[in-house]
Amino acid sequence: MVNEREWIDEAWSDITNKILRTSKKIGANFPHASVGGEYEFAAPHWWTAGFWPGQLWLIYRDSKEESLRKIAEECEEQLDNVITDYYRLDHDIGFMWTLTSIARYKLLGDEDSKRRGLLAANLLMARFNVNGNYIRAWNPWFEGDENRGYAIIDCAMNLSILFWASEQTGDPRFKSVAMKHADTILEHFIEADGSVHHIVNFNPETGERIEFIGGQGYASDSAWTRGTAWAIYGLTICYEYTGEDKYLQTAKNVAHFFIANLPEDYVPHWDFRIPEDVTSYRDSSAGAIAAPGLLLLAEKVPQKEAHIYKNAGEKILQSLYENYGAWDNPNEDGVILHGTGHYPEQKNLNNPLIYGDYFFVEGIARLKGYTDLFWQK
Repeated sequence: MVNEREWIDEAWSDITNKILRTSKKIGANFPHASVGGEYEFAAPHWWTAGFWPGQLWLIYRDSKEESLRKIAEECEEQLDNVITDYYRLDHDIGFMWTLTSIARYKLLGDEDSKRRGLLAANLLMARFNVNGNYIRAWNPWFEGDENRGYAIIDCAMNLSILFWASEQTGDPRFKSVAMKHADTILEHFIEADGSVHHIVNFNPETGERIEFIGGQGYASDSAWTRGTAWAIYGLTICYEYTGEDKYLQTAKNVAHFFIANLPEDYVPHWDFRIPEDVTSYRDSSAGAIAAPGLLLLAEKVPQKEAHIYKNAGEKILQSLYENYGAWDNPNEDGVILHGTGHYPEQKNLNNPLIYGDYFFVEGIARLKGYTDLFWQK
């Protein structure tokens, strides 16, 4: 096994070479899941639209490869037709425009991208339900669908666009909404042992909590691993922007639960509480999301604690690189194998997933020393 510095540099080189190759095939499209070795493309309004251009910006920052910049900008411009689509925009606005417009603004100072990011933040803030102090998740999926009271743990990551907008404009409303939603996460989503609920359903008129819903986890009282990862990273970002210790302590609690339940190779199964008779697919995307969150958490805690989170984050990324990477397969578009998209609906099981790819690349970028990442201050 190579030493730490060597494997990180080797991983970054493999990532760069792979994305330079696949970018010629994928172009300015929006990959979601790789099926049979080829990424299937989603519509620009789909929640994963930011992750491919986000990868391109990560590699562009290091390589200055102009072809990657052009593709990322073309992806961003396609989202202009989405930003006015009231019926399809939802809580994932943050995922979509943080990794396109805010990334471009941070790297290149583009004012049009800043404007897009601020408009997206306004639209996300408009989904805030003042009765229950939560950002509403989806719109109705079909006529008669009642989900006005749904909030989901994934939105913890989307809060960063609100914090960013507050700092850019000097307007405290964005930060206030983000913190109120974060406080709702602490009160309703996180259990004492650090496990996390995917969906919480509130009465949209009174704000009263009605129920927990399993969502993409096995059950309402299980522990969906990707949701646990969203909580680690999202709450750590909340701490970075606010300095509120309650977010840091909860992120640590969730991180301890996550780390304690990892299997021997440090890449989690799709739920931490799967009955023995249910297929225990790995979810490489959950590990990939958690890893940069753990690395950021290590930067925020006292030095005597930092090794707990830093070691776990590095071991996850090294295992993903050595055991789950698709480096030697020219017939596979994905970067990281063995993701689980949505087990209850039997969708994208054991597939590369674009968000797993993105967060893996981001994690390696952080180990390379690129600490100014798109979610952060």
